[in-house]
Amino acid sequence: MRVAVGSRNPVKIEAVALAFKRIWPEQEWEVSGIDVRSGVGAQPMSDEESIRGARNRAVRALEALGADYGVGLEGGLQETGGIWFDCGWIVVTDSKGHQGTGATIKLVVPEAMLKMIREGMELGDVIDTIFERQNSKQAEGHFGLMTGNALTRASCYSDGVVAALARFVHPHLFPESKEK
Repeated sequence: MRVAVGSRNPVKIEAVALAFKRIWPEQEWEVSGIDVRSGVGAQPMSDEESIRGARNRAVRALEALGADYGVGLEGGLQETGGIWFDCGWIVVTDSKGHQGTGATIKLVVPEAMLKMIREGMELGDVIDTIFERQNSKQAEGHFGLMTGNALTRASCYSDGVVAALARFVHPHLFPESKEK
C-alpha cells in the first residue's frame, strides 16, 4: 500500500511510517514524501488554519502520487484563554475521499518566542535562533527542544497520525461521512 505525505520533511515521513505500521503491522507500507502547497500562511495562527493546511496537503499529496492514502501534517499556533500553544494537526485521506483528523499534544509557546513570531518569524526559525540550531524542524523541533527530547517531534506527530487513522480502523462509525 502506498502512502503519500505532503512534505519532504524526514521527521514527518518517519512519523507517518511509524503510525501506519502501528495500526496495520501486517501490511507492507511504501511511504513517500512530496512537496505540496498547504494553501495557508507560513505560520498558521489557529487550529482551523492548521487543519485546512493539513487537509490541503493530504489531498494534494494523494493526487500527486496516486497513492492509497494521503497524509498532511501542519503545525500551527492557537490561543486559548490567553495562552498560546503549538500543535500539529494531521489529516489522512484515502482514495475514496474519506478523511480522518488527529492532532499532536499542545505545548505552550513562551512569550519570548511569541514576540519574535509577532515580528514576522515562523516558530521553526524562532527555535533555531533561541536554541542556536539549524533546521530543527527537521529534527527535534519545538516539542523536543522544550522538553529535553523527553517528547520527540516524530513521536508526537506519529501519535497524531494514529489518532487520524481511527476513522479508518472503525469505518462503521463514520458511514459515508467525509470530514470537511
